[in-house]
Amino acid sequence: MAKDLKNKTVVITGGAEGIGFEIAENYLKKQVKTVILLDINEKQGVDSVKKLTTKYGEKKAVFIKCDVTKDLEAVSKKILDSFKHVDVLINNAGILNEQAIKKTIDINVTAVIEWSHKFWEHMRKDKEGNGGTIINLASIYGYRIDQFLPAYQASKFAVMGFTKSLGHEYNYKKSGVRVVAICPGFTETKLTSQPSGWDDLAADDFKDFLDGNSWQKVEAVGKAAVDVFEKADSGSAWLIEGSRPIAEVVLSALCR
Repeated sequence: MAKDLKNKTVVITGGAEGIGFEIAENYLKKQVKTVILLDINEKQGVDSVKKLTTKYGEKKAVFIKCDVTKDLEAVSKKILDSFKHVDVLINNAGILNEQAIKKTIDINVTAVIEWSHKFWEHMRKDKEGNGGTIINLASIYGYRIDQFLPAYQASKFAVMGFTKSLGHEYNYKKSGVRVVAICPGFTETKLTSQPSGWDDLAADDFKDFLDGNSWQKVEAVGKAAVDVFEKADSGSAWLIEGSRPIAEVVLSALCR
């Protein structure tokens, strides 16, 4: 498939701010046709679209209020009725809250799977679609292990497994839909502004652990999302850490 963003229609969940917004802006720099920002925060979504359309032109960005755990059918219908075809889906919406285990799985795992299946079916060439790309925001926690965020860790391991399975060469050859993952390292976002681990008694150790890591700005992940689109094969996962160039994640034989 052509790994060129020009004239593509792009849907980004959790797109109103943070990594999602940065991806939208970097894709607009690559001349995508439209970015469709989905987010539960309506005020932020409207403000973000205003910023993008002021900079890149009318109709280059639109906002739809969306709870990814509840609104898939209604919002996807609205998108497809309005735009007819979506070329790229970016599953970016996420949560980091060790005290909300069910919500973590609902947003970080179930929604990613459900939105991917919906748009995979829409895009697949063997059902008269045009092909396309699905990018899932995983994390370094999708393949590295520490002791502080077990629920979040489990959710991102699930995203990696799902990406590699749906993005398997067999599925790609059949459907023409590429499925890849981006694995950001520690990134300064609203999500990570006040992280807390599952064990209150380990709070000091967790803080020391976080302070000892290399952090990056959301702009680095936005740029990396362009590089991943232009480079990645289906089923692959890509690390962006410390603002360094992207690097493919190679899992051990036990994880294949």
